[in-house]
Amino acid sequence: MAERTYRIHVAAELSGVRVELIRAWERRYGVLQPLRTPAGYRVYTERDIALLKRLKKLTDEGVAISEAAKLLPQLLAELDAVPAAPDDVRGSGAGLEFWRDAALLAAEAYDQGGVSAVVDEVLSALPPLKAFDGVLAPLQREVGERWHSGELSVVQEHLVTQVVRARLVNLLHAAPDSGRRHAVLACFPDEEHELGLLGVALRLRHTGFRVTLLGQRVPALDLGRAVAELKPELVGLSAVHNRGEGPFRDTLSELMRALPRGVPVWVGGAAAVAHSDVVVRLGARLFSAEDDWAKVLED
Repeated sequence: MAERTYRIHVAAELSGVRVELIRAWERRYGVLQPLRTPAGYRVYTERDIALLKRLKKLTDEGVAISEAAKLLPQLLAELDAVPAAPDDVRGSGAGLEFWRDAALLAAEAYDQGGVSAVVDEVLSALPPLKAFDGVLAPLQREVGERWHSGELSVVQEHLVTQVVRARLVNLLHAAPDSGRRHAVLACFPDEEHELGLLGVALRLRHTGFRVTLLGQRVPALDLGRAVAELKPELVGLSAVHNRGEGPFRDTLSELMRALPRGVPVWVGGAAAVAHSDVVVRLGARLFSAEDDWAKVLED
């Protein structure tokens, strides 16, 4: 199997060395000799990235790059003495965390191109569901938590969200959509957060469902009419923004009244989890954990 390679922006995020520095170190000191794609783009191996990390550590400790470059034979010998990681390390927990950290570093630097490059590497290396469950969904949760804690700005959160959403939409376009069973998915009428719903759509399509994805801010009456016309096997609703128990109860009550009787209704998202007793009391089913997938598929 060919050795995995990374474009320069991804190599920069993974190593912590700026693109400009990588190019300068190559030009002035010959520290790397990257491969080139047929289109002429530099690509770097995992050994190259490990070497960049060693060089960065030395320069951070005060060693001039001109002096660090003289240590290249020793550094390369040390790297070669360490057994290579198995090729599937990128799909392991450590490999997935490696990618998430690289995307977060790019977000902190307001580098949307860097975020895109990391996400594209993930999608080229992993199957769609593994990419979503292992990298995209945890990355989006981490970005949301850092935004709430003040570690990331609204702009930094948005630049990641836009990249993740665009890639999820592309994955959905490429996913199978001719299953026997049919699901209709929609956000609450006042809900604008749809990434979780996109992930559910992706999972359902890859487990044999046709999916009608209605997205953000779907009015209750319109949803009810659509479900009555389409007659799906299940309806999935997303409620992320928590405005309190009263508004949540009123909205879900309105939705349940508008939907035809007998169709299973699953409700997920942070607001639904916060008001799980309301979900159950109104006759819907709460989706809150990975184990609930089996129940959804058996419904």
